[in-house]
Amino acid sequence: MWKKLFEPVDMTQGDPVRQIVKFMIPMLIGNVFQQLYNTVDSIVVGKYVGDNALAAVGSAGPILNLLLVLFIGISVGAGIMVSQYYGAKQRKSLSKSIGCCITMTFLSSLIVMGIAPLIIMPLLKMLNTPAEIIDWCNGYLRIVFLGIAGSAFYNILGGVLRGLGDSISALWYLIIATILNIVLDIYFVAGLGMGVNGVALATVIAQGVSAVLSFLKLCRKKDCFDMKAKYLKPERKYFMELVRLGLPSGITQMIFSLSIVIVQSLTNSFGAMCIATNVIVMRIDGFVMMPAFSFGSAMTTFAGQNIGAGRLDRVQDGAKRGTKVAMATSAVITLLILVFGKYLMALFTNTQELIDQSYHMMLILGLGYIAMEVTQCLQGIMRGAGDTMTPMWLSMISTVVIRLPLAYLMTWMTRSPENPQGEFYMMFLSLLISWLIGSALTFILYKKGNWKRKALI
Repeated sequence: MWKKLFEPVDMTQGDPVRQIVKFMIPMLIGNVFQQLYNTVDSIVVGKYVGDNALAAVGSAGPILNLLLVLFIGISVGAGIMVSQYYGAKQRKSLSKSIGCCITMTFLSSLIVMGIAPLIIMPLLKMLNTPAEIIDWCNGYLRIVFLGIAGSAFYNILGGVLRGLGDSISALWYLIIATILNIVLDIYFVAGLGMGVNGVALATVIAQGVSAVLSFLKLCRKKDCFDMKAKYLKPERKYFMELVRLGLPSGITQMIFSLSIVIVQSLTNSFGAMCIATNVIVMRIDGFVMMPAFSFGSAMTTFAGQNIGAGRLDRVQDGAKRGTKVAMATSAVITLLILVFGKYLMALFTNTQELIDQSYHMMLILGLGYIAMEVTQCLQGIMRGAGDTMTPMWLSMISTVVIRLPLAYLMTWMTRSPENPQGEFYMMFLSLLISWLIGSALTFILYKKGNWKRKALI
């Protein structure tokens, strides 16, 4: 029964919701373990080094995400291409598209490794990173980017495996890597006293292991495609398809990351305590958002395979019913997090003021998680069908047009002699408002139906 639950899924057959949920469960477990990477880093440095170290790891996050947009774009494009060619049973095209993805990941890794060391410190200074944590942030980021190839290849190859209907292999490799990361975190930080640099090194080693395991698994999938050297040379057709499908998602993530970087600058103005609060909330938020991201990714593969097979009716049925299941799942998990949230936040720090402030910020965001299920599921359907532009524009509107101005305006409007920077909670209220508006716009554009005409096949 366990083996049957986690076997590769042909999402063109069987009940749509059953297949979506079956495919989503390993992804959800995998996303939880993925979130554990950053969470364990934060817990270890917060407990063994202090609140400033916790703030340093959190402040490094937005810059890390900003420089990973190339890989995110390739990963999304790879998943869509692979799922559609797999659904259409076009073996040669599938083989060439996978080869193209591998080569582009390698080249992108070299680019990021060359650029990152030159811009890390200028970015940290531009963001007004507090002096007491800026050196820790710089050291952490330099180590992570030196080993960026491991993270890049794991994420892209994981996307390829999921496009082939195999969400379990990437899960097992992620579990192995996460356990290794936890062990190395504790050893490097608590045992060797390496501080923030220790958690960075642990992450690089663990992600490198997961990348190697994913590549070896892909090489064994000879029943689906051919892994040959001649397919590693990108053909124009597949390169352009990868760019067309992946670039909007990369731009979307870049915009999202830039907005976080800009908001991080505002957060930094409130001081180290508020930075640490933001880190804790975002770590817990990452877990609460897991169902939304998992269902969204499952919807992308579901739509891709069925569009490739010419089953648009099945796509629409799965989108409607799957989104309802996703919303119910998120409602339950959100309730549990809000009830037991303080206990979770106490894992990061022993400072009661920090625990209380983090919990209050979490209560503000609680209303928006169900709305995010609608956003992720319906945008996942659009991407799987080949329409990556609409989600890009929706992200631009919700983050650049709505969230950024609101964050600065609402904090500015609440300034007082006691709080010259304004009320910190307004930053989270602005995020909630952007989520709600983004969800409504996504639903409207999904119903309009332009995504139905974007298929590769």
